[in-house]
Amino acid sequence: MPGHQFDASILREYDIRGIVGTTLSVRDAKAIGQAFGTLVAANGGHTVVIGQDGRLSSPSLANGLAKGLKAAGIDVLRIGIGPTPMLYFAAKHLGADGGIMVTGSHNPPDYNGFKMVMNSRSFFGSDIQKLGSIMRSGKFAQGRGRSIRRSVIGAYVRRLMRDAELTRSLSVVWDPGNGAACNVVESITRHLPGRHIVLNGEVDGTFPAHHPDPTLPETLEQLRATVLSEGCDLGIAFDGDGDRLGVVDNRGNILWGDQLMILWSEEILRRQPGSTIIADVKTSQTVFDAITRMGGKPIMWKTGHSLIKAHMAETGAVFAGEMSGHIFFADRYYGFDDALYAAVRLLNIVARSSRSLADMNDKLPKMLNTPELRIEVDESRKFRIIDEVKARLRASGADVNDIDGVRVSTPDGWWLLRASNTQNVLVGRCEAADADGLARLKALLSEQLVASGVPVEQVEQVMTPVPSRPRKSSGGHRVEAMA
Repeated sequence: MPGHQFDASILREYDIRGIVGTTLSVRDAKAIGQAFGTLVAANGGHTVVIGQDGRLSSPSLANGLAKGLKAAGIDVLRIGIGPTPMLYFAAKHLGADGGIMVTGSHNPPDYNGFKMVMNSRSFFGSDIQKLGSIMRSGKFAQGRGRSIRRSVIGAYVRRLMRDAELTRSLSVVWDPGNGAACNVVESITRHLPGRHIVLNGEVDGTFPAHHPDPTLPETLEQLRATVLSEGCDLGIAFDGDGDRLGVVDNRGNILWGDQLMILWSEEILRRQPGSTIIADVKTSQTVFDAITRMGGKPIMWKTGHSLIKAHMAETGAVFAGEMSGHIFFADRYYGFDDALYAAVRLLNIVARSSRSLADMNDKLPKMLNTPELRIEVDESRKFRIIDEVKARLRASGADVNDIDGVRVSTPDGWWLLRASNTQNVLVGRCEAADADGLARLKALLSEQLVASGVPVEQVEQVMTPVPSRPRKSSGGHRVEAMA
């Protein structure tokens, strides 16, 4: 049987991702489904769950995926539109042998791809390369599987609510950003006590209000403005597939994922002293220091949701997080990244405290740091640039942690440069104790980028970003309920 020809760039470290109509097609989706089904069948499995986000290309890709799985003799359970964590939940809840989420995550509307699990573990790295080998060889399993519609949103929301322990009513603004989490957000706001305002609450794959990435400060401007104008306790935003969150406090300050990790870690370590907690290389040093101070065992690990989940299983960590807002609770939950569950656990903390979230934020250790600095480069260059930077740093005798890209420590603090596994960008971050130190770190990072051929003008623009204005709201509603 002739093999399937495809653009190799779609095979990433922890998922499959491409530009629809350019590097990713429905034919690719069918081949991916049949290859995945071949691996499931080889392990004695029979069923795979398919979920999809709200992108315009997701229905056709999901249909292609289902055809491929059925051609391999796999029964397909179709759960429809929802967030990626609902797909992970469905695979466990329905007892399936695997699960595939059709999603472009936080990428622009013309991107799409697949996040996968098999036998209750992350499917990434060598697994994805094996999938590619099967596609190229054309050695697919053959069979006649069925397609079955299953609804799990009710069961998923009930599971989220099981750990909702709000001791008082809160006023909360929610922004699912017209993404796949919209229907779940609507449902949980009707179950929670208090006053809830939902922005951009209708699924729309064109993302009319703003880009679906809560790590970009400009995407949180509408949320921030509403929290302030409505006098709310906090605001919570989600990315395009609902596995990452962004938060603003009652004064409109952004709390990044690593800052929030300190609050969640404090709660967990109070009940489980000495627990292991993982944070990624982009995370503030204050998080590792705080976990140690609170009696926990911090581990710095590679960025990437699949890589984090695998390392949690290896180390027995009860909690993990990334600066980008992927949050993983194995404490009372399943250990996968679920921004909706993380939101519920955050609401519990705010409701139990006599202090506001802004007051809690004031008490967190303070450093000056940048958000994620994204430098667009050619896909073929991004990993080579990291190798070039690493070689120059080693030759200079710099203090380098190269577990994932380079994290360079200096007397001022640290700076990071790594290659994104999902986009054609390099990701940087700097952290220092004061403004002068931060400027020096940014200068060191800039020097390395320029030395590897990134234009000076582009580097300067990234280092001094101009905030964007928020665009129109789309599909908002309010829910007010009394406790």
